Amino acid sequence: MSRRVTPFGLAVVACLILAGWALWSGGILDGAIARQVRSSSVYAAPGIDLDRPAAQRVIGNRRLVVIMLAPGTDDLRQGCDAARQAAKGTLVLVLSRQDDEYDTYGCALLPGVDDENFGKAAVAETTIGSGIDGFADRPLEALKVVAVNYDGLVKAGVVPDGARTISPSLPRYLIAAAAIAAVLLGAAGLYVAGRRAGRLAVAEHERRAAAVDAGNATSAAAAVLAQQIVELDGRSPRGRRKTFDNQYRRLAGDYAELLGELAAGTGSAALDRRIEALSKRCRELAARTT
Repeated sequence: MSRRVTPFGLAVVACLILAGWALWSGGILDGAIARQVRSSSVYAAPGIDLDRPAAQRVIGNRRLVVIMLAPGTDDLRQGCDAARQAAKGTLVLVLSRQDDEYDTYGCALLPGVDDENFGKAAVAETTIGSGIDGFADRPLEALKVVAVNYDGLVKAGVVPDGARTISPSLPRYLIAAAAIAAVLLGAAGLYVAGRRAGRLAVAEHERRAAAVDAGNATSAAAAVLAQQIVELDGRSPRGRRKTFDNQYRRLAGDYAELLGELAAGTGSAALDRRIEALSKRCRELAARTT
């Protein structure tokens, strides 16, 4: 049995895709390094004595990311691999202390690094960590040297000038816009639904009020008819008593039947016509007694 694709189903699938994209680009699969450098320019492995706020101030808004791995780490390339997506658009320097010096590994994640800027990227990667071995026991001072090296690369035109900007990914903008649209559309939907419900409620109230008014008028007419029948009791004329009594009994019987229908809530229009007919019979019968 085939299943028909509905617009609602397509909308659900699109929302799921958008949510997955947002989670992936937002870093749901990030490791510790990527989570840190996505919004900061410095990562220091646990156990490294580094004043992180001061280190962040040293680097400032440069397109530079410094990753300090645990001392004795052999494969520094893993630091670049971990930060490749989160630090895109920057020059990354990975450090690891080895005795009284630093092992360094640079990776340029700058625009055009694989094309026309390949040579500049190689120069930047080999130069950015120069002169820091003398500060192996003072990582903050080593970062100051790295910042000076970066500024020199900018002046030489090796690294493009400009500040690093950290902004939400496109899916997050889309989700924010979708949330705002959902609020606005939801509010509009509630307003329209409320107006419609209000109109229906007013119409129902008017219908009930009209039904109550009609019922009251019918009850009043039935009460008048009852009074007419009561007044006819015992007023049979001389010489025509039998005929009068027969007509009176038929009239009273029809009234009793009418009362049953009135109590059952039969349509008021039909009752009004029957009440008017019985009332006319009462008037005709009363005229014969005078």
